[in-house]
Amino acid sequence: MELKRAGSQPSMKGPEDWFTGTVRIDPLNAPPAPARASCAAVTFEPGARSAWHTHPLGQTLIVTAGCGWTQCEDGKKVEIRAGDVIWCPPGHKHWHGATATTAMTHIAVQEALDGVNVVWMEKVSDEDYLSELQA
Repeated sequence: MELKRAGSQPSMKGPEDWFTGTVRIDPLNAPPAPARASCAAVTFEPGARSAWHTHPLGQTLIVTAGCGWTQCEDGKKVEIRAGDVIWCPPGHKHWHGATATTAMTHIAVQEALDGVNVVWMEKVSDEDYLSELQA
């Protein structure tokens, strides 16, 4: 068994190639093979969001604080709040982040396939980010 104490792993800034705005990533767990699931707490400041991306084996998001938005390719933007759980199927192009005025934190859980757990794509345009919410 391996215990990782709170605060024992340094936070990192979300890379500009993958995110727009201020994003902090707090690693939680990335066990060695044969395990292939990893997880991190990701905090998005107001206006911050991920780039479009996919996951080869899907992703679970557990919103732990605040209010945010997520959108799937060819879909409308949806509001997400603390307590919500989102499943993104394998290969499903999507993005997620804070609202324009409210920060949001989620725990992201994903599995790696052949060492790859995410495929990053283009950044989310302001037009997509500020689009109408799904009713």
